[in-house]
Amino acid sequence: MNLDFSNKDQIFREEVKSFIEDNLNKETARRIGEGLPISKEDTQEWQIKLSNKGWMAPNWPKEYGGTGWSLTQRYIFDEECGAASTPRTIPFGVTMVGPVIIKYGTEEQKKKYLPKILSSDQWWCQGYSEPGSGSDLASLSTKAIKDGNCYIINGTKTWTSLAHHADMMFVLVRTRSDCKPQEGISFILIDMKSEGISVNPIVTLDGSSEINMVYLENVKVPLENLIHEENKGWTVAKYLLGHERVSIAEVARSKKALSRVKEIARLNLDGGRSLTKNDRFMDKLIKCEVKLQALEYAELKVISDAVKGNPPGAEASILKIRGSEIQQQITELTLEASGYYAYPYQMKSMEKGSNEPIVGPSWGISSAPKYFNTRKTTIYGGSNEIQKNILAKMVLGL
Repeated sequence: MNLDFSNKDQIFREEVKSFIEDNLNKETARRIGEGLPISKEDTQEWQIKLSNKGWMAPNWPKEYGGTGWSLTQRYIFDEECGAASTPRTIPFGVTMVGPVIIKYGTEEQKKKYLPKILSSDQWWCQGYSEPGSGSDLASLSTKAIKDGNCYIINGTKTWTSLAHHADMMFVLVRTRSDCKPQEGISFILIDMKSEGISVNPIVTLDGSSEINMVYLENVKVPLENLIHEENKGWTVAKYLLGHERVSIAEVARSKKALSRVKEIARLNLDGGRSLTKNDRFMDKLIKCEVKLQALEYAELKVISDAVKGNPPGAEASILKIRGSEIQQQITELTLEASGYYAYPYQMKSMEKGSNEPIVGPSWGISSAPKYFNTRKTTIYGGSNEIQKNILAKMVLGL
């Protein structure tokens, strides 16, 4: 994609490159580039460096610690981070609940939570989905009942990413039942160290356990942890989901991943022909690249609106649908390009510091786990089927 960058933008690009070169842990970047898992400490190390530079929250207003970057600067930063394989900024704090607190929180809530999100001292997780309440989120059953100056919360949340690392969780709970489902939901912040919370891992198809079941049994939460108004949580939830769906697009990361597929395709594995000579494979790769370029333009439009202070609308659903589908297509292409090198299941070899021997090239051991893990991208953040319903209503008026 060609943008007309000013001299100021070019200077900014060099500043970003220099910052990444000086601050990014090379081993962390290597592992990310090869699709291998990294630790919480690896991610936190990077986030603290971003925070110290004042670059942790490009999506926040400047008065709350945002960068005040222009559209092109946001684009340049994302592009350079993707190209350099930096850790992803954990979205639950800075991308999701941070904007919610800025828009709907009290001054006391802003002072209490926003600095800790910026400094990466406080990690968050999202308590939305429940067993039986995923795409139909309004059917959730976790209840919060007032008891003096507290809410008593009981229920179960599932598919809760990184709950085992989180200090805080933002949850949707039912505070009223004698009304439409959406009208009886509240948005509440919970300290994960509260008595009555237990976190159990869910092992996914790739063998990892980044998601969890979270059980809430008579958990006491102060009334001041309510965001916005009681029974108005659905309004807050929709605002948050718009920001989440935009972040799922991950154009810069997909560009890097697609370039990796091209590198693998150019190899003559075991004396065989390069996949660049395979018309069927190259047709799929080129179609994926064209879709990614189109998605990039759409993402820039949303970023441009955000810079002007406009929250994401129907475009968020478009980015979520296409972005998640492209991520799946890229992992499918990687799996196909890896051939039989993708077959061995080598989880021990993927662990940081492991001395287990690797069978085949290093990029091969992550291609199958990455493929399996990415099956979920079209589901989380609101399934793609739900996003298409949203578009039908908001854009087509159906």
